[in-house]
Amino acid sequence: MTTASQAPGRGRGSGAMAVAQRIGRSLMLPIATLPAAALMVRLGQPDMLGRPGFPASVNRIAEFLAAGGGALIDNMPLLFAVGIAVGFARKSDGSTALAAVVGYLVFKNVLETFTDGNLPKVEKVVDGEVGTVAPPVDAGVLGGVIMGLVVALLYQRYYRKKLPEWLGFFGGRRLVPILSAFAGLFIGVLFGYIWPVLGTGLHSFGEWLVGSGAAGAGVYGVANRALIPIGMHHLLNSFPWFQAGSYKGQHGDIARFLAGDPSAGQFMTGFFPIMMFALPAACLAMYHCARPERRKIVGGLMISLALTAFITGVTEPIEFSFMFIAPVLYAIHAVLTGISMALVWALGMKDGFGFSAGAIDFLLNLGIATNPWGLMLVGLAFAVVYYAVFRFAIVKFDLPTPGREAPEPAEEEKAERPARGRPAPAPDAVAVGVTDNVADKTMGKQDQRPSAAANRSGSDGRDGGDEDEGKDEAPARI
Repeated sequence: MTTASQAPGRGRGSGAMAVAQRIGRSLMLPIATLPAAALMVRLGQPDMLGRPGFPASVNRIAEFLAAGGGALIDNMPLLFAVGIAVGFARKSDGSTALAAVVGYLVFKNVLETFTDGNLPKVEKVVDGEVGTVAPPVDAGVLGGVIMGLVVALLYQRYYRKKLPEWLGFFGGRRLVPILSAFAGLFIGVLFGYIWPVLGTGLHSFGEWLVGSGAAGAGVYGVANRALIPIGMHHLLNSFPWFQAGSYKGQHGDIARFLAGDPSAGQFMTGFFPIMMFALPAACLAMYHCARPERRKIVGGLMISLALTAFITGVTEPIEFSFMFIAPVLYAIHAVLTGISMALVWALGMKDGFGFSAGAIDFLLNLGIATNPWGLMLVGLAFAVVYYAVFRFAIVKFDLPTPGREAPEPAEEEKAERPARGRPAPAPDAVAVGVTDNVADKTMGKQDQRPSAAANRSGSDGRDGGDEDEGKDEAPARI
């Protein structure tokens, strides 16, 4: 047996690591929706099918694509809230998902009553006039993750809660969405006061990075990836990408690069080797390290994630597939991203993007990039490094990346347990192919005692169902 096929030890399935693994597994379903969304958004951009010179019908299709993909990308925190709530809570059902939606929507709307002066101002109609105002506070993915966990815990604690008779209608599963709404209210207010304070520090940090050359680019790369799990990378990006420097009336690294500024690209160039080559190579490593019986499923997911990263530069689906279940790998990824950012800037390579560091933006900006083909060689080198480092770390430290998770004990017990109401066939009966006959005879004997069976079913029908449900069913998983 190869080391790649060995499941992580169950000793790790306790405490914080077990919680992180459950969160990671819960995110797999919402993550699976993101590659298609990213592709639709990219095709719908003004530099793709939305170009002004294209026929009106093509531009209209671009609008459809951008709107459809944006619906998922813009609501990624909500998808994560639902995914975590349903996947993390034991005995979850449709009411768990409803509670997650209720809790997150309250949280989001309360948070939007606060503003963040650290971000560039946005246009807004106020009293019939267009003006610029500070944008609302946005907790990003972290808000969805936190609300999903809170709802899951509320569900497990209160989904069987009985209220006084005059409030009986609101008891049990109906109580959870109500409690989730109040939880969203409280957490939204808390975040509203804390978030701008953290944002002020990140904004000042971004100002320092701009004047620090290759070292600043490297530190920025590490910080950018490290802040993605808590959704604060947008605050870090705000000054370098949208405000720093000036060239022909344009401000920020992105706008100055697209306007032809030869000094721009400090905070974008190093992302191309990582997003186009390194992370797809990490997907290959995770596929090769998956357990043999799960490689087919994992392979399909990893191919779609890798292609999305290479073509569009959208890497969050890959990163969220391992950041919670293997945080060591994510820390390595953040450091290597910083090295890439510093290296390419020190080598004088300059490139940029209007959307993200994928193949589409790379090809669109070939004419204004500096040494773009050298950038591709760096990308291939990083692909080798990522594959080797990821595969070594996964095998050496037995990390539970997708496809390597050990089956949960409850899952194994359920798989081995015979179906209820039908006794397990004798081994010799199975061997000679008479399982059905044995079962039929056994059931026939039970039918000869209708009164006892009726008494048992009557008592179970009143209140035994919940007890059976709580004792025998495996935890719900996405």
